Amino acid sequence: MEIKVNETPVRTSRNFRINNIKIDNIDIPEKIEEFKNVVIDYKKAQISDKVKINENLTYGNGEILEDNVNNFSNNIIRIETKKAEDIKIEYNFDDDNLELINNVEIIANHDVNITIIYKSNTEKECFHNGKIRLVSGEKTKVNIVVVNMLNNKSYNFEAIENTIYSNSNVKYVIIDLGGKYSISNYYSNILGENAKNDLKSIYLGTDSQVKDINYIAELKGERTDINIDVQGALKDSAKKNFKGTIDFKKGCKKAKGDENEFCMLLSPNAKSIALPMLLCTESDVEGNHSTASGRVDNKSLFYIMSRGLSEKEAIKLIVRARFNKIIEKIKDEDTKLQVIKQIDNRLDE
Repeated sequence: MEIKVNETPVRTSRNFRINNIKIDNIDIPEKIEEFKNVVIDYKKAQISDKVKINENLTYGNGEILEDNVNNFSNNIIRIETKKAEDIKIEYNFDDDNLELINNVEIIANHDVNITIIYKSNTEKECFHNGKIRLVSGEKTKVNIVVVNMLNNKSYNFEAIENTIYSNSNVKYVIIDLGGKYSISNYYSNILGENAKNDLKSIYLGTDSQVKDINYIAELKGERTDINIDVQGALKDSAKKNFKGTIDFKKGCKKAKGDENEFCMLLSPNAKSIALPMLLCTESDVEGNHSTASGRVDNKSLFYIMSRGLSEKEAIKLIVRARFNKIIEKIKDEDTKLQVIKQIDNRLDE
């Protein structure tokens, strides 16, 4: 099967070759057994295996993949917070759990920290297709960390949608390390006045990995705010498409939006394409965007190597320095250490 996924909100010239991504010869599983190797760590939240919001996502990864989640999920988790809480969900892929189609719904009525991890404990090809839907109530603080540590033979499709009401502050950290193909769609509907959304993201591409990243934010309430900061590195023949869209809708006076994406190219064969967009139908707003890619600075590399480090160790240090400000946002120490170890291992390969 060939699928076309991760459409940009606004079509651009075909010459950019970034409006969507096509994936050939993919077998999308259906009617699979329950994914059993999942651990949920929580205390007070209400956890259910049935979602209540059944509408389709505004954007998502396309009709085929969304129908796959709606009709064939083998893991459904609904989280409704009763009090402030830390929640951790860990999906461990192994030889008996190779296919995950998950549907996660989060209703945040109180402050909450949520960590979601996808991890391969197998060398076999894994398949993940999922969606995460968050509804953040008024005056709540939500911190969500999503970590993809699948192996490089796997498929990873993730669609995230947020609805953010007045005076709420929603923060995401997305760490995208694994997958032969890793396709990420993130959409925030920032409705209420003074609502804020902060998205920090890291991607690392090695071998022939393909990363397709589509981040979209619509600001609708007065004095709303979105900040998108993406830091990445590509080595070998890895490829990345970044699409970032901030859309100032009518009624969002005094709103602010910033997006920044930087890609460090560690190989002459690595390829980086970026498309930042600002859309606006309202006056009295502030929007900024930037994107850049570049090789490792030779002066920095020489300076570090003069202290006795090899070139590989020096490059690792430079990449880690670039990533650390985002890694430090991860509150769960065990997750933070796993991410650091994964980055080091992948840069050593």
